[in-house]
Amino acid sequence: MIKIICGTKGSGKTKKIIDAANGAIEKAKGHLIFITDTKRYMYDLKRDIRFIDVSDYSIAGEEALCGFIKGAIAGGYDNEYVYIDGVTRIAGKDIKDMAQLFYMLEKVATLRSLTVTLTCSCAEEELPDFVKKYL
Repeated sequence: MIKIICGTKGSGKTKKIIDAANGAIEKAKGHLIFITDTKRYMYDLKRDIRFIDVSDYSIAGEEALCGFIKGAIAGGYDNEYVYIDGVTRIAGKDIKDMAQLFYMLEKVATLRSLTVTLTCSCAEEELPDFVKKYL
């Protein structure tokens, strides 16, 4: 399952995704992974959540991000939730140009029974059709 948290810059998307990750700890049977491009929110997450700052790994583009996410997920078969804060910022692309990433996420989420939650900075009406189905 894929979920999208969207909104304009400063609308509280990061707080929502952090709250969702912290709240999922209570019901999760598997591991939680939180991927972002800053260490700023590391201490806002509960310590049971695996925090990954991609700026340590020089992710360049959508394909590199796809590979990185697959690698993080492949690190354990008991992963249950994946949170990605600022997916467009990390990939360096507009959301309308990221169909490949969403196709890969849907495929992996279904195959591995994952819940993937992403944030993207845009208004709901600006989302392309291939993303709107995840609202």
